[in-house]
Amino acid sequence: MEDKEKTSVHKVLRLYTTSDKFYVQPLGQASTDSKILEIDRVTQELVLNENRGQIPPRTAEVREIYGLLGILHLLAGPYLVVVTKRKLVGVLFGDEIWQMKEADIIPFPKGEMHLTETQVSENKMLLQMAQNALSTDGFYFAYKHDLTHTAQRLQNTSSDFHEMPLYARADHRFIWNHHLLRMFAIQPELSAYTLPLVHGFISIKKCTVKQFVFNWVIISRRSCYRAGTRYNIRGVDEQGEVANFCETEQLLLYNDEILSYVQTRGSIPLFWSQFATIRYKPPPALDDLKDHMKGFKRHIDYQLVYYGKQILVNLINTKGCEKVLGDRFKQACEGSGYTDVHMKYIEFDFHKECSKMRWHRLSILLDELKAYLEEQSYLRITKEGECSSEQCGAVRTNCIDCLDRTNVVQSMIGRYMLEKQFRDAGIFGADDKITDFDEFESTFKNVWADNADMIAHQYTGTGALKTDFTRTGKRTRYGLLMDGVNSMIRYYKNNFSDGFRQDGIDLILGNYVVEPSDNVKIFEKSNSWKFTVLPTIMLIGFSMLIISLLIPATEFKLQLMYVAFWAFASIFTLYLVMLNGAEFVNKPQLANKRQREGVRI
Repeated sequence: MEDKEKTSVHKVLRLYTTSDKFYVQPLGQASTDSKILEIDRVTQELVLNENRGQIPPRTAEVREIYGLLGILHLLAGPYLVVVTKRKLVGVLFGDEIWQMKEADIIPFPKGEMHLTETQVSENKMLLQMAQNALSTDGFYFAYKHDLTHTAQRLQNTSSDFHEMPLYARADHRFIWNHHLLRMFAIQPELSAYTLPLVHGFISIKKCTVKQFVFNWVIISRRSCYRAGTRYNIRGVDEQGEVANFCETEQLLLYNDEILSYVQTRGSIPLFWSQFATIRYKPPPALDDLKDHMKGFKRHIDYQLVYYGKQILVNLINTKGCEKVLGDRFKQACEGSGYTDVHMKYIEFDFHKECSKMRWHRLSILLDELKAYLEEQSYLRITKEGECSSEQCGAVRTNCIDCLDRTNVVQSMIGRYMLEKQFRDAGIFGADDKITDFDEFESTFKNVWADNADMIAHQYTGTGALKTDFTRTGKRTRYGLLMDGVNSMIRYYKNNFSDGFRQDGIDLILGNYVVEPSDNVKIFEKSNSWKFTVLPTIMLIGFSMLIISLLIPATEFKLQLMYVAFWAFASIFTLYLVMLNGAEFVNKPQLANKRQREGVRI
C-alpha cells in the first residue's frame, strides 16, 4: 500500500545513559546510517550527530529499547519515556505489529536535591500516575505501517502523503503520545525516532475456511481527545469530541485483496455528566446551561467528514434514569436539520427487547439495519491496487457507557458484513454462514469478545459484561454471575480508584501540564471530617449490632433495645454516607487544572 522503508521508525535501539547525556543508537535493519541521537540531560537539547565514538564505553549504563515514546515533564524536570518490553501481535501489510508490554520513565535530573520536601512527594505521585496510565493494557505500535488510519483513508491519499514520516502523516485523534513527542515532532530530522502509539485493541488471525486461507484483522482505535475513565468523562465537549470514542475496523485480506469495514462508538453527543457518588448507578445529568445542539452538530459534522452518512444506533433504556438522555438525543437528531442523506437515528431499547434471555430479538435491529449496511457498502481494493468499492457511511453505536450493549451490536454488524465480504470474495456460497464453520466461528466470537474486554477494561477497569453471548452465542447463568462480579469490581474502581487513573491519563495526554517553577501545591487534601467520622461510626454501629444479636442478654427487652439502637445507628449513618456520597469517592485532582494542548488535525 505504501513505500514504508523511507518513512519507517527504528525498530531496536541501544540506549546509553551517562552523567550528562542519553545516547540513542539504532541497531539492526533500521541502522543503515551511522548517526546517533544525543539528548542532553541538562539543556534538554536533542541533536542527531555522526557516531564518532563519543559514547563513553565504560561509564555508560547500557540497555536495549524498542522505541522512544517522548519526554514527560514533571516537577523534578523532564523524563525520557521508552518502550522496554513488547509482544508481537502479527504481521499486517508486510509490517510487524507490536503490543507494548512495558514502558520505562527515566529522569533527566540526576537527583531531587533542587526540590522541596513537598515537591518530592508530589513528583513521586505524578510519576506513579504516569506509570499507571502507561501500564494500561492495549497500547500498540508499528515501525512502518500507519496504524492510525483505516485502509480507506490510506487508499484515498496522494503519493506525497505516503512519503511523509510516520508521525507527521498520522491521524492525531489516535496518537496517545502526541504530547510526549512534541519536542521530537518539531525536528523533522528525528522522524526515524518518533514512534506513534495507539490505544485500543488489535487482533491478526490467519484463518482457513473450506480450502481458502486468509487473514482476518480487527483494529480498534480509541480517540485521545476527551479520553478518560467511565464516570469522570461523559458526553461531548466544545470541540465536538465525545467520551470513549472508538473506531473499529474489520479487515479481510485474501488473494492479495483488501476488504475493510469500519464502524464507530461514542458517548451520547450532548453536554452531560454522571459523576460517581458511591451510589451503584448515579443518575446522569444534562448541563442545560450549554448549547446541546451546537455540541451535537459539531460532533456530527466531523463524523460526516471522516465517515460519511451516519447511522446513529441508540441502545439506552427508554425508561428509568437513562430516559432523559435518550429523549434529548432523539430531539437533537430530529431538530438538527440533517436530512436522511446525512443521518438516520435508530432507537432500540436493548434491555427491554432482550429481557428474559430473549437475545434472538437482536435480529429485529439487524433487519432494520440491513438496508443501510447494503447502502454503505465496504472498501474493496483489488490485487491490482484498484478500488472497486468504497464505504460511504458508518454505523455509530452507543449505550450509556458505549461498552457492553454496544459490543454485542457491533459484533453482530461485523458478522453480517464479513459474511457479505466472504460471499463477494468467493469464499462463501450464497447460503453459507459463519456458523457453518465451527473453527472460524469460535475465532470470530472470541476475538470480538477480546475486543470488548479490552475496550471495557480501558474505560471502566474491568472486562466487558455480556461477553458470554459474544463468545458462545448464548446468554448463560455463569455469564450472569460473572457480570455480577465484574459489576461489583467496576463499582469499587469507578468510585475509589478512577480519580487517580484519570489524572494519569490527563498527565500523559497533556491535558494537565506540570510547571516546575510553580510553587503552588498540586494535590490538595480536601476531605472533610465526614470522610473519617461517618464510616467509623457506621462500622462501630454495625459491629455492635452483630454483637448484640450474638450475645444473649439477661433480659429480652434490653437486648431488643440494644439491637434497635445499633441498627438505627448503622442505618442512619449509612443514610448520611449515601447523602454525602460525592465526598467519599476518589476524584481526579488535576481536573480543575486541565489544559487542552492539541488542535484537531
